[in-house]
Amino acid sequence: MKRNTNPLSLIPILLLLALGASAPGQEAAAPRTFCNPLNLEYRFQLDTPSRREAADPLIVLYKNDYYLFASVSGGYWYSSNLRDWTFVAIQAPTLPIEDYAPAAVVIGSTLYLEFGAQVFASATPKTGQWQKIADIPLAGILDPALFLDDDGKLYLTYGGSPTDPLHLVQLNKSSFQPVGAVSDTIKADVPNHGWEIPGTSAWPIPVFPDYHVLSGGGPCYVEGSWLNKHNGIYYLQYAAPGTQWQIYADGYYTSTSLLGPWTYAPNNPFSYKPAGFIGGTGHSATFQDAQNHTWHVTTMVVADKHWFERRLGLFPAAYDKDGLLTANTYLGDYPQMNPGINDDPASDNLAGWWLLSYGKPAQASSTLDAAHGPAKAFDENVRSAWSAQTANPGEWLKVDLGKPCQVNAIQVNFAEQDSTALGRPAGLHHQYTIERSDNGLTWTMLVDKSQNLRDVPHDYLELATPARTRWLRLTNVSFPAGAKFSVRDLRVFGNGLGAAPGRVNSFTVTRNAADGRQATIAWQPPAGVEGMIIRYGTAPDKLYMNYLRRGGAGSFTLLSLNTGVQYYFTIDSINDSGLTRGTRIVSSSGKVVASGLNWKFWRNVN
Repeated sequence: MKRNTNPLSLIPILLLLALGASAPGQEAAAPRTFCNPLNLEYRFQLDTPSRREAADPLIVLYKNDYYLFASVSGGYWYSSNLRDWTFVAIQAPTLPIEDYAPAAVVIGSTLYLEFGAQVFASATPKTGQWQKIADIPLAGILDPALFLDDDGKLYLTYGGSPTDPLHLVQLNKSSFQPVGAVSDTIKADVPNHGWEIPGTSAWPIPVFPDYHVLSGGGPCYVEGSWLNKHNGIYYLQYAAPGTQWQIYADGYYTSTSLLGPWTYAPNNPFSYKPAGFIGGTGHSATFQDAQNHTWHVTTMVVADKHWFERRLGLFPAAYDKDGLLTANTYLGDYPQMNPGINDDPASDNLAGWWLLSYGKPAQASSTLDAAHGPAKAFDENVRSAWSAQTANPGEWLKVDLGKPCQVNAIQVNFAEQDSTALGRPAGLHHQYTIERSDNGLTWTMLVDKSQNLRDVPHDYLELATPARTRWLRLTNVSFPAGAKFSVRDLRVFGNGLGAAPGRVNSFTVTRNAADGRQATIAWQPPAGVEGMIIRYGTAPDKLYMNYLRRGGAGSFTLLSLNTGVQYYFTIDSINDSGLTRGTRIVSSSGKVVASGLNWKFWRNVN
C-alpha cells in the first residue's frame, strides 16, 4: 500500500514551540488543512424557524472546476481545488432551486442539472445561466441521480420510501426521455441490517450519540441513491434510515449488470459517523477528483431547531483490493489534509492535531440562560450552544486549556440563537477576534477577523505559525442574522504536549446470540485516555468502520451490524497529546485473532 506520511507531522514539536513563542498566530494565507463540517454560506431557509440548511449534495468536475449542488441553498458553488468555494446565487424561475435533491451530469461540453422531472442545461454555469431542455415523463422522481456509463448510455436512479424499492431507468442522453421500462432495485432490510434500524420518532430528538431504537422508532427510509462503476462493477449507493438522525449513513449493493441481481455489501454501512462533534454521513455522492482520488461528499446532521437542519461534509473514499467501497470517516471532524496533498487520503488524512478544548473550564461575558452556559461550547455536541444575552460588540467567551498547549488550528462553529433571518439577506458576516493568554489576565491578538465580510458559520482557522498558549478568548465585533452572539462549539486543535494515552491491551467482544445486529465490546480504559475509538470490519485488515466514545467508559453495545457477517474489532485510544492505535484484534465470536498487528494495515487500498 502506498502511503504518504503526513508532512505536518514531521515537524519537530520543539521547533514548533520555538516558532510559536516568537511569532504566534494569524490565519494561514494558504492553509493545508480543512475541517468538517465545511465552512460554506449555508442559507437560512425561507420559512420559520430561522435556521440554516444544506443537504443531499453532489460534486461534479466540469471544465476543470468542481461544482457543488445541494438542496434548498438558493444556488450552488464552484471551486478549482475543492477547498475555496464561490457561490452562484440563482433566482427562480431560472431553476426550481427550492426543490430538494438536485442531480447533475456532464455530457460532452455541457453540464446538465435535474430537479425532479425537469432537466436544465448550461455551458456557462459560473454565470448562472441555464436553459430548460426536457421534462421526464415519470411519476415520483424523488432524490434523483444521473449516471453516464462508460459505453455512453445515460441512466436515472431515484426513489425514497420506507416501503418501496429504489428505481432505475435508462434515458436518451439527448432528449432525456426514458428508454425501456423502469426496473426496481433495492429496498430496506431492517431485520438483517442493524444500521438501517431507525432512530426515535420523538421530537426534539434525544441527545444520544447513537440512537438506533430497537422498538418504537420511526420508519426506515431508503433514499439518496447514487451510481458508480469501478473495474466493471456497478456500485448502487443508498442512504438510510433517515436524514434527521445522527446515525444517517450510506450503504451499497454491487452488480455486474444494471439489470441486477444486486448483492448487498458486507462492509455496510461504508459511510458511517454516528458520534463526535457532528454526525451523519448519508445521502451522498462519491466522485473522482482531477488527481483520480475518490471523495465522498455527504449530508451531516444538526437537527436542533428543525428536523432538516443540516450541513455538508467531505471525506476521502476508496475501493480496496477486493473491491469494497470505503469512506474514511475516522475522526472525520478533526483537521484533515486538503485534497491534492496526500497521495493516499483514504488511508490516513489526519493533520495530526488533537482536540484540546473538550470539556475544559469556560467563562463568558454573559449567558442567556442555564441551558446555554459556556460549557455548551466545549461539549463536542453540534446540537447545543452557548449564547450571550446580546449580540453587542464586546460579548466574549473564553476557555482555559488547563496547561500550556501548542495550538495549530481553531474551528469556530457559530450558532444562530434567536435568529430572525430568512433566505440570504444582505450583511450576513461574522466579525470577531481571538486572543491568547498565558495567565488569563494579559491578552495578545491571535486572529483578527474584525473586518471580515464573509458569512462563516463554521469558520476554520489554520494558524500560519503554531502558538503556545493556555487561555483563548473569542470576542464579538459584529454578529449576523438578528441572532445573539452564540457558539455551538469553539474547537481548539494542536498538541497538549503531554504523553499519548496508553494502549488498550485487553478487551472482549460478545455477539448477541438472539440478535446478530448487536455486539457488546468491553475494555479496561488505559492511562491518560480521553476517548476510545472502536474500529471494526469484515477482516483483520479491513477495519474500515469506527465509533468514537468520549471518556474511558469500559463497554459499549453496537447496534449497527449485519446478520450473518463475521466482524473483527480493535480499540484505539486518544487524548489531547496523541493517538495510540490498537494492536489486539478480536473477532465477533470472541476469539483473539491478532496481536501486535501494525496499524497501517487498517485500510488495504489498491
